[in-house]
Amino acid sequence: MNPTLRLKLMTDTDDISDIAEMVSADLEDLKPKKPTNRAPQGIRTFTVCRQHDETGVSGEGVVIEGISFATGHTVIHWLTPAPRGSIAFFDAFDDFLKIHIKPHPTNKTIITFEDGEQTIYDGG
Repeated sequence: MNPTLRLKLMTDTDDISDIAEMVSADLEDLKPKKPTNRAPQGIRTFTVCRQHDETGVSGEGVVIEGISFATGHTVIHWLTPAPRGSIAFFDAFDDFLKIHIKPHPTNKTIITFEDGEQTIYDGG
């Protein structure tokens, strides 16, 4: 049995005594779901760890946190320079890889997704 959440739709003119009018919503229906066939992948978060920094700009260790949307659009948050870093948007995850990861194979970058999947980019 799924738990049910009961919500009251209230207006500015409603009184607390009007709570009797309730609307049910199954909690499972409210949870985010993977999109349909238009975008079957779902949202994935990831981190980027550089084992080396050939440019000396971003540093070593986890330097980016990111999210890839079901459509492929990718947003990254550079964690340097502290405390704010910067944000960048890409039309596709592969565009992000082509610009910030693949041109720097000596960084031996590790991308780790929230499900534990990892990819190491070491030029090989």
